[in-house]
Amino acid sequence: MKWSKHYVYLLAGLGVSQLGNWVYLIALNVMIWNLTHSPAAVAGLYIIGPLVRIICNFFVGSYIDRLNKKKTVITTDLIRGFFVCLMPFVDQLWLIYALVGATNIASTFFGPSSTYLISVHVQEEHKQRFNALHSTLNSGSFMVGPALAGLILATFSTSVAMWVNGVTFFICAYLLSLLPSENKTNTSQSSKITLLTIKEDWQMTITYAKKLHNFTRLIVIYSIALMIAFALDSQEMTFLLAHLEISESLYGITVTVAGIGAIVGGLLATAFAKTFSVMVYLKIGFFLSMLSYLGFYLANSYIIAVICFVTLGIFMAFSNTGFATLYQSTIHPDVMGRFSSMLNLIQSILQVLFTVVIGLLAEWFSLQWTAVIFASFAVLLAVGISSISLKEPQTP
Repeated sequence: MKWSKHYVYLLAGLGVSQLGNWVYLIALNVMIWNLTHSPAAVAGLYIIGPLVRIICNFFVGSYIDRLNKKKTVITTDLIRGFFVCLMPFVDQLWLIYALVGATNIASTFFGPSSTYLISVHVQEEHKQRFNALHSTLNSGSFMVGPALAGLILATFSTSVAMWVNGVTFFICAYLLSLLPSENKTNTSQSSKITLLTIKEDWQMTITYAKKLHNFTRLIVIYSIALMIAFALDSQEMTFLLAHLEISESLYGITVTVAGIGAIVGGLLATAFAKTFSVMVYLKIGFFLSMLSYLGFYLANSYIIAVICFVTLGIFMAFSNTGFATLYQSTIHPDVMGRFSSMLNLIQSILQVLFTVVIGLLAEWFSLQWTAVIFASFAVLLAVGISSISLKEPQTP
């Protein structure tokens, strides 16, 4: 792969931002706990994000596709950095929630815009390997971020951890500012956005999705299965501690091992980018990922659970790489903001729905068999994806 400096700017900027997100998450939890000593107040943090995403994704795409995406990611990173740096100076819960909500609003603009930047600045034949490296960096952030947050909190304070996160946003904004300016902006669509505009955009996006019939089928099935998997993630700690009766310290080690598996998977996905196609990455990787979820919740021994955790990390790296590459190669950049917002809206609703349903059923009946039933359904959906025929994106 002949490296372009633009690839380095993208990977470094997005990687630093993701690392900061993990520091922020840990520090924010500790900050809320120290302020309130209320589990409900901490749980509130995990409600704000999905609610903001559900509300904002109704209209965010209309703005993104009419804005300069490079300026959008820079502006939203500066906004997120500013709000995060303000948090240590706030001592009222409602104000902290308001700042968290504001950073989440900015994040709904950042996600689709950064996907657009990858799609236009990374050459088609390099996308698969680039996305594999991006996946590796995300997994590395998952490993390093909480450890770095713990070190900062032990040595300094939550305030310093917040400021470190703010700085990562500013660094990301600087690195992405080094990318070339966009050759084309939708100046013809820069009129004032109204409710009628948003309605027309949704109609256009739905029409566009219908034209991509097979891709839309794949993305709907993929999203349902993936959101089931994300909902099952909310039960993993309970399953390990209550069903397999491991200690909390051993649980921490287990999460670390899973993170190592994800990093290894990302490196393997990078190494084999020239060997296997995008559709092999997506279909086989996703099927084996869902199978790993099923194996984990069927496990009656800790060793089997750990093996499934590791295989999940490895195969999910392949699946994520395949999906990201297919998505970037299929969706036209001019509608990527609106399409991504529609997809994010659907996924957010599904995640909240499945998390609540699985949580209630696990409470009323058996956690293990509730998880096994939903994981089995996810496996069947993954099998269904393998039957969908799509044109193969260009590979290296």
